[in-house]
This record gives sequence, C-alpha cells and structure tokens, in this order.
Amino acid sequence: MMPIAPLMIEHRLIERAIKVAAREAERIGGGGDPDPDLLDRLCDFLRTYADHCHHGKEEDILFRDLRNKPLSDEHRRTMERLVADHVTARGLVRDLSAYSAAARQADPQTAARIADDLRALAGLYPGHIATEDKGFFIPVMSYFTKPEQDAMLEECHEFDRRFVHDTYRAVVEALEASE
Repeated sequence: MMPIAPLMIEHRLIERAIKVAAREAERIGGGGDPDPDLLDRLCDFLRTYADHCHHGKEEDILFRDLRNKPLSDEHRRTMERLVADHVTARGLVRDLSAYSAAARQADPQTAARIADDLRALAGLYPGHIATEDKGFFIPVMSYFTKPEQDAMLEECHEFDRRFVHDTYRAVVEALEASE
C-alpha cells in the first residue's frame, strides 16, 4: 500500500463533514438560526481530524519528505497551494469556532458570517481534495522508492497510533498551564 492510500480514505470522511457544512450554510442562508451544537461538533471534527490528524500527516510526513526531492515546478507550486489551503481552512475553522458562542445569542450578523465561512469551507475542500487525489498524490509517489514509501506509510501508522494520546496530553498540559 502506498502512503497516500490512508490519506485518500480520510478524504471520504472529510467530504461527508463538508456536506454537512454546506447544508448548514444553506439552512442559515434560508433564514434559519445557526445550530451552535452542530457548529461546535463540526469545528472539533475539522480541527482535530481534518487538520491535526489528516493535514498533520500530509504536512509533517508527505510534504516534509517531498521538500527533499527534486520536484518539478508544477508539483512544488501545487504543494505550496495545498499548504496555503490548509492555512485558509484553519482560519475559517478558528472563526467559526469563535462565532459559535455568539450564535447562541441568535445575532443575525453572526449568522451571516457563519453561513459565509461554512460556504467558504464547502467551496474550498472539494477542489482541494480533488487536486490531492487526482492530480498530486499519485504523481508525486514517483519521487519515492518503494522502501521510502513503506517508511512513510509506517510513519503514518505510528502517527495515528500516537495521535489521540498526543492530542489529549496537550489538552491536559494547556489546562494545567491555565491554573
């Protein structure tokens, strides 16, 4: 198995979450009040699973190793654009998370901002995922030998095994620091 296979499988779950975001944006745009609980759960998913877990493996394993390869200009530009998309998504999720508290007070301006950010996420992710799945991941595997691919795959598996422990150790450390 190539190291991109788990990443592509993870994309399917992210796509499902993005469809929820698009439906919520449409519902709010039609005059509905934002659902703060849905927003909290969606932000948690996007922050924890999509960004820390999924983008973590992309940026900290695949892209890190690609930076040491003689990439074509096209592949280097695509990788830079993908990282920029990750940064954009992080900002949108950060804003949505901040708006969640205001949404509990049914502020119409907040509702419009939430809908806009949800639409932006729903607009960003499908193209981003298509670029990775169809135009980037498979071609860039040619830069790696089979042993290098196997090592990356093992590193991805190890990342997943440690992920929940590392994530919640950081939560407790932040809680302790706030005492």
